Amino acid sequence: MAKTLRDYSTPAVANVIVGPAINVADDNFKLRVGLITMVQANQFLGLPSEDANTHLQHFLELCDMIVIKDVTPKSIKLHLFPFSLSGKAKQWFYKEKEAVKTWDKCSAAFLAKFFPMGKTNALRG
Repeated sequence: MAKTLRDYSTPAVANVIVGPAINVADDNFKLRVGLITMVQANQFLGLPSEDANTHLQHFLELCDMIVIKDVTPKSIKLHLFPFSLSGKAKQWFYKEKEAVKTWDKCSAAFLAKFFPMGKTNALRG
């Protein structure tokens, strides 16, 4: 059967961008709702007036309190980080799938995007 124009213009679930796949040792690894809520209380929107460095510092303080057996702290951070973002910052996270595969790459890409060298130079001046 031939496809109609509507078939080509209707969004499909298969085209929805999702975050990176994260491998963990324990298949039963789940984030608790309270933990997600705690992270969401301080979301970063990607606005020029926001401080990406301060957001990341606060996020890391929260993550340092979390210990899950057989799960590395970096995996926990990578799983939780999208919940700390909203607006333009969350759109960036899902577009940069290759840049956010590991926590080290993700945090570096986040700071490069939302705390660029020009902002650093402006603060020094």
